[in-house]
Amino acid sequence: MDGTARMTNPPGTFPPKSLEAYMPGPGDDARGYPDLHAHVIALARAGLLHVIDEPINKDTEMHPLVRWQYRGGIPESERKAFLFTRPVDGKGRAYDSAVLVAGLAATRDVYRVGFGKPLEQIGDVWIRAMNSPVPPRVVETAPCHDIVVVGDALDAPGAALDGIPVPISTPGWDNGPYLSAGHFITKDPDTGVQNVGNYRGQIKAPRRLGMNPSVELRAGIYTHWLKYKKRGEKMPCAVVLGCPPAVSYASVQKMAETLDEIAVAGALAGSPIDVVRARTVDLLVPAESEIVIEGFIDTRWLEPEAPFGESHGYVNLQEYNAFMDVTAITRRKHAIVPSFISQVTPSESSVIRKVAMEPVFLDHLRTRLGVKGVKRVAMHEPLTSLYAVIAIQFERGLPPTEVWRALYGASTLHRFAGKWIIAVDEDIDPENADALFWAMSYRCQPQHDMRVLDAKDPGHGPRGPRDNGESASVLINALLKGPFAPVALPKREFMENAKAIWERLGLPALKPEFPWHGYDLGVWPAHLERQANMATRSEYFDFADELVKQRRDDVAMNDPVPHDSGNQPPDDISYG
Repeated sequence: MDGTARMTNPPGTFPPKSLEAYMPGPGDDARGYPDLHAHVIALARAGLLHVIDEPINKDTEMHPLVRWQYRGGIPESERKAFLFTRPVDGKGRAYDSAVLVAGLAATRDVYRVGFGKPLEQIGDVWIRAMNSPVPPRVVETAPCHDIVVVGDALDAPGAALDGIPVPISTPGWDNGPYLSAGHFITKDPDTGVQNVGNYRGQIKAPRRLGMNPSVELRAGIYTHWLKYKKRGEKMPCAVVLGCPPAVSYASVQKMAETLDEIAVAGALAGSPIDVVRARTVDLLVPAESEIVIEGFIDTRWLEPEAPFGESHGYVNLQEYNAFMDVTAITRRKHAIVPSFISQVTPSESSVIRKVAMEPVFLDHLRTRLGVKGVKRVAMHEPLTSLYAVIAIQFERGLPPTEVWRALYGASTLHRFAGKWIIAVDEDIDPENADALFWAMSYRCQPQHDMRVLDAKDPGHGPRGPRDNGESASVLINALLKGPFAPVALPKREFMENAKAIWERLGLPALKPEFPWHGYDLGVWPAHLERQANMATRSEYFDFADELVKQRRDDVAMNDPVPHDSGNQPPDDISYG
């Protein structure tokens, strides 16, 4: 396949020859869940994988190449995962592992393939999984121990971190390769409960890995680190690079510190996840891991780490952070190194969080708080990285007290999520920022429909210069407060007829954008409906005398005209 820069096989066809090494082997089906190899084959068969079989520089070309599908005007339906089979670095060094970028959540379709469930079922499966975890199954042998390098053997060239083709995520800003899909496994020294979290990991030296484990104050790894620090001990850690997709999806989700993410992953997969004991640390790791980096995190010393382009869309400048001394690296044959494409959203990291977090917010409002009129929660993705702008869609007629209870409740689910939380009606698409601004502009009186909650944690991202960076939540009720005039676009039947003419004329393909037709919002008197229908039949002169009969000299310009009954419109009616 040399010289073939890109191969995307059509859905249902057999994957390219270069993927033969990743085909499922005997016994894989009995495991009950796919590993990363099986996932890559599934993506290829679904036509959701670009296979790049020419040398690509992991330090300057790889992430910029994939980045273009998010910044080049390519719709989500046309984005795919990328598998680079021949990664090289800036010095021309080749690696024996492939690199998978955007392979777990390039789009919701890619996520669906890895999750193994239809998109409409994913939310319910997530809620059940967190409520009923499935403990892992300990095995004695595992693919992740096909190749084991420990102790002094790590000092051989290419035997340690220097042999792993980790890409540079934001060339020109990052000061080296960083793990972006590294799942850090640690254990609470008091309870023995393991935690799996996804954090960046700087490749500092062949046997030293930098990290930023305190990015979330409630992160399990940081809690564990503090406990080991108090004991005066280094913290054992295993960093998994590539594993069954269910484990990856669980590792990036925000959940209670007492939950073992591998057990939640088992519930997601519908089968216990096989785990095996690491070689040099007392931890259990997924048996089908691609690469496992074992070692001890220092709890006394911190050293400079970063700069690194982060998911909030800005470069995180240098900070003092933790580091791990590597004691072993184990891997399976034909390992695949995953790398999340993050930074400015939309990105893989935003999709992988969005698909799971929106149902969690919805469940919190419906089940925990008991607000029955909530239809949907949408976390705004482009540029804002999900956490800043949250829209909540409500059924019509919900009491204002319930709307405000939901808004307040959404602001408290996570300590930093929800800088702007907006309540909208059923007719407003909560994923459409233009529609949100439309509702805020014409269905909201800020002096009555807005609340500001002080003392909000700023979370992960640039901090403002005042109040020690402290933020706030702004709650906005942009619901209709009563009947409203129709949306000023042609009625649906006229737009659909025009669309048929458009297509018959061979004009450019249409992609209808909300709102693409007009609709009634409660104020549309019968006499106006009659006049509008007459107008569409070109009979608009026929009611001219009616208008003459309604002339008055006791009104001001722009006073509303009464209904057919002669009664003045009620006070709660808005005319736009």
